[in-house]
Amino acid sequence: MISVCITTYNGERYIKEQIESIISQISENDEIIISDDGSNDSTLSILKSFNDRRIKIFIHEKIRQKKTIFKFDLTTRNMENAIKKATGDFIFMADQDDIWEENRISSVIPFFNDYALVVSDCKVIDENKSVIYKSYFDLINSKTGFFKNLRQNSYLGCCMAFKSDILNYAMPFPNKAVPHDIWIGLMAEIFDQVYFFKEKNILYRRHSNNLSNSAEVSSNSFFFKIRYRLLILNSILLRIIKHYKRLNK
Repeated sequence: MISVCITTYNGERYIKEQIESIISQISENDEIIISDDGSNDSTLSILKSFNDRRIKIFIHEKIRQKKTIFKFDLTTRNMENAIKKATGDFIFMADQDDIWEENRISSVIPFFNDYALVVSDCKVIDENKSVIYKSYFDLINSKTGFFKNLRQNSYLGCCMAFKSDILNYAMPFPNKAVPHDIWIGLMAEIFDQVYFFKEKNILYRRHSNNLSNSAEVSSNSFFFKIRYRLLILNSILLRIIKHYKRLNK
C-alpha cells in the first residue's frame, strides 16, 4: 500500500493540478494524506470536490506556538502530522504546488527491493511551468554521503519516497527545528540504504510563496549556517543514542 503525504496551506492556485497528477497513479487501496495548516482560501474545498475516499484530510493542530527563526519548521511539523496518519508500506512525500510525471510511482517502487529511501531527480519550473533548471541533481550536485549532505543538503522532500520501516528510527521528528527532509535523509544514511535516482519524475515548482529556499542561493549568514548544522548534528547524536538504548533493552 502506498501513502502520499502532502502538506497544504493556501494552495488553491496549484493543488488541483497536483492532486490530478497523483491520483491517476495510485490504486484503490492507496491513500493521499493531506495535512492542512489552517488554509483560509479554497484549498480544502478543492480537495473535497474530488469526492474520492482515498483523499484523507486532516487539520494540523499546532500544539507548540513558540516562535522560531527557522521558517521551515512550519512545514516540518505539518509533514510530521501527515506521516503520523499514513498507513502505507511506502510513503511518498509531495508538495502542494508541484506536478508528478505519470511514471513517478511506477519508476520508484522497484528500487525498494534494495533500498529504504529513494530520492528522484526533478525539473525545476516557475509559476507558469517554464523550466528553470533541467536537473535539480546537476544544480546542487546531489548524491549520497552523510557529511556531504550535512554541508550541502541534497534531500528534497517532494522528491523522496521511503519504506515505512524508516519511521522506527526517524519518528518523532526532533523537538528542535530540523527540516523533515534532511532529517529523514540523514537518518536513512545512518541506519539504511539510500539511492539517488536520476530519472526526473517531478516538476518542482518555485514561486514567491515557497516556504523553503531550495534551488536558490542561501542568504543566511555564516554563523547562522554553523548554528543550524550543529543543531542537526546534536539532534542526530541524541537520536542514535536513544535508538540503540531502545534496541538493547
